[in-house]
Amino acid sequence: MTFDAKSFLATLTELPGVYRMLGADGAVLYVGKAKNLKKRVSSYFRDKLSSPRIAHMVSQIANIETTATRTEAEALLLENNLIKSLAPRYNILFRDDKSYPYIVLTRGDFPRLGFFRGTPDRKADYFGPYPSAWAVRDSIHLLQKMFRLRTCEDTVFANRSRPCLLYQIKRCSGPCVERVSPEDYAADVQMAAMFLLGKQQEVTKRLTKSMEAASARLAFEQAALYRDQIQSLHQVQEKQFVSSSKGEDVDIVAAVKTADLLCVNLAMVRGGRHLGDRPIFPVNASDVSEADALAAFVRQHYAIHPCPSRLLLNVLPTGEELAECEAALTELAGRSVPLVEARTLSQKAWVDMAVQNARLAILARSQASAQQAQRLLALQDALGLPEPIVRIECFDISHTMGESAVASCVVYDGNKMKKSDYRRFNIKDITPGDDYAAMHQAVSRRYAGLASGDGVAPDLILIDGGRGQVASAFAALADLGLADLPMLGVAKGEARKPGLESLIFPDGRDPLNLPSDHPGLHLIQEVRDEAHRFAITGHRAQRGKSRKTSTLEALPGVGPARRKSLIARFGGLAGVRAASIDQLAEIPGISREMAESIYSALH
Repeated sequence: MTFDAKSFLATLTELPGVYRMLGADGAVLYVGKAKNLKKRVSSYFRDKLSSPRIAHMVSQIANIETTATRTEAEALLLENNLIKSLAPRYNILFRDDKSYPYIVLTRGDFPRLGFFRGTPDRKADYFGPYPSAWAVRDSIHLLQKMFRLRTCEDTVFANRSRPCLLYQIKRCSGPCVERVSPEDYAADVQMAAMFLLGKQQEVTKRLTKSMEAASARLAFEQAALYRDQIQSLHQVQEKQFVSSSKGEDVDIVAAVKTADLLCVNLAMVRGGRHLGDRPIFPVNASDVSEADALAAFVRQHYAIHPCPSRLLLNVLPTGEELAECEAALTELAGRSVPLVEARTLSQKAWVDMAVQNARLAILARSQASAQQAQRLLALQDALGLPEPIVRIECFDISHTMGESAVASCVVYDGNKMKKSDYRRFNIKDITPGDDYAAMHQAVSRRYAGLASGDGVAPDLILIDGGRGQVASAFAALADLGLADLPMLGVAKGEARKPGLESLIFPDGRDPLNLPSDHPGLHLIQEVRDEAHRFAITGHRAQRGKSRKTSTLEALPGVGPARRKSLIARFGGLAGVRAASIDQLAEIPGISREMAESIYSALH
């Protein structure tokens, strides 16, 4: 059935809002926001569209849903949430949901300087965000050197009886043992905050004034301390390869596109200091322009992250798109947030750096992709497989003497680990420590859906283990009718040394030992190690959970009162387990029958 655009457009409101374009199967093709829903949606049904990509999308529309909002900022937030949750195939997707790190200065008599990642609140002062954890830690190191603020947690601070090593190496003024007065420490905190806000010149003036005052009253040691702070501040300013004397907060966003890759590079300037950058590779961006990619990034990124005073872009979006982005950001930030191209020499230097780093990121990714393709081809050739290897799934079992056994399955697909397809299986109803039965169960559960026609078949299955594990896994596949899937065991070599692994085949042929420098073996090791890591983390979590839960709590009929009586009489779970049925029956409220039930459950 053809979508009746004319009838639908006649019903649209002119309020701001979000629209969702749906295909014939009900899947969301595209999510967009609009200052005027009627005007924006109507633009998709003109005779000439902006690109073949948009034309192809419009040809698939079976229905359009809209949600009106009160403001354009609300529409921007809703659009971002829907894009993240629905991942429409025609939206440019920036999968960068990690919260950016901040520097935090707590409040109180002796504020703590620290690293913070999360949503800032009003209980402390936050400076940032920063593009990476490295940038935060580097800045904290500089602040420690210049202002000697404490970085220890409050519990450590409250219980110190003597200065720590940081005091000895002059990275802390020792407020925990009263080596600095609250007034002097507060002055250092104020200086650090001013430095983080980009007021370096004012900090230098204050330190110089304090140094001269200390010299005048013959407090030469104090004057020397101020002198050292001033020198450290000058060294920081000299090391800063690109800086601004205005102390401004600016984000530089540059998009660079090659034949097959598009990278958006975000660089941050806070307090006039260039803090580094972060390259981001969007999804669904193979046939979009740099300007469209920048517009999509601005809408998605700043819907959930703080806006700086302005944005510098290497390519500006079109006039209407630019105006809408600026209006939405202004409403989100509560102030004007202009999107501009570089004008001054320092701004052009920032943008040139961002563009260069985007190109370097594309080059690095292209080289990494070529290396992965080489490793896959080498592995296919070594194993004699007729079809190219694209998707690899690897299994591993982790337990502690049979306790809380967990199986992991990790996936390598599209030249990288695909974490969204990872799975863990809590192994149940087997003899504790039976790795063969655990592997059989994990493989059976993993591919039960595939046997019924649901799921993606791997091109190669790796089993972390020797002949026994491989035989169990192969038996599980045979039971499901999937014995034709290529499988390989990875047995550890002598002394478990990497490079000496033996590759075990389920058909009984002799093991294969690839050279330690073989690209295919390196790929197998990488995937195997990831499966091992994923299994161990799952096992530790499961084991910790089980050890936090008393066995008594799982006993039927033993509520809080009876459990309290048992623990009071026998001192704990070990004592209850050691008690006889007669001793258990002596507890008030526990019958002979219940005592037998408790004894049976614990033995």
